[in-house]
Amino acid sequence: MRLGRSGRTTVRDIRAAKERGEKWAMLTSYDVLSAGIFDEVGIPVLLVGDSAANTVYGYETTVPITVDEMIPLVQAVVRGASNAMVVADLPFGSYQSSPQQALETAARFLKEGGAQAVKLEGGARVLPQVEALVAAGVPVVGHLGLTPQSVHTLGGYRVQGRDRAGDVLLADALGLQEAGAFAVVLEVVPADLAARVTKELTISTVGIGAGADCDAQVLVWQDMAGLSGGQAPRFVKRFAELRTALADAAAAYSDEVSRGVYPTVEHSY
Repeated sequence: MRLGRSGRTTVRDIRAAKERGEKWAMLTSYDVLSAGIFDEVGIPVLLVGDSAANTVYGYETTVPITVDEMIPLVQAVVRGASNAMVVADLPFGSYQSSPQQALETAARFLKEGGAQAVKLEGGARVLPQVEALVAAGVPVVGHLGLTPQSVHTLGGYRVQGRDRAGDVLLADALGLQEAGAFAVVLEVVPADLAARVTKELTISTVGIGAGADCDAQVLVWQDMAGLSGGQAPRFVKRFAELRTALADAAAAYSDEVSRGVYPTVEHSY
């Protein structure tokens, strides 16, 4: 479902969707093929997430991934998607130290990568960075709740924002809105808190494990399509079983090659 009439999704399209009460979907993407497919079916926003640390590079957490490792992925997604807004994650260590560092990193993602927006994690502590980015003309998506770059501080992957922590999260969301962010991701927070934040904000909320009342939803595409292995988080619904399909295809290919069945005359020149 496209939010704009033509061309790439814009910040204005996202704001208009909020005003209309129109929900929309975001997916991660890290390569030209998946970006092209998602763009073709009308996914309006693609996130080149630092989750590429896990899904592309095989790191245990998102912390190790670097700007230099992410920029080629952003470039590929931009090439593959002509209509979706492409949002680039600012990886750990690339924006926390100062607004100037954040601006320098974001500039690389926009100038070298071709992204149309950036995302960064945190509340009150990153408001100066958000203000500096927006003042420089960089569209910003915030990220609250379970922020994977802070997994060691948070004590693991667990629900955030319970009890009084919910008031802090709401204050952070309002702060991000005031600083100029046009959307905020809410990850693994109680559904009633996400609904409260969504109602209070005039900018869009993007849920991942945050219930059904957010303005939008985002999933890692390999989780959504059943390519990831192991136990999926509770919030993940697998809309396909690509891991099984791909394994079956690879096994069938290997079998036919080993038996001399493939290639046949029709596959030869």
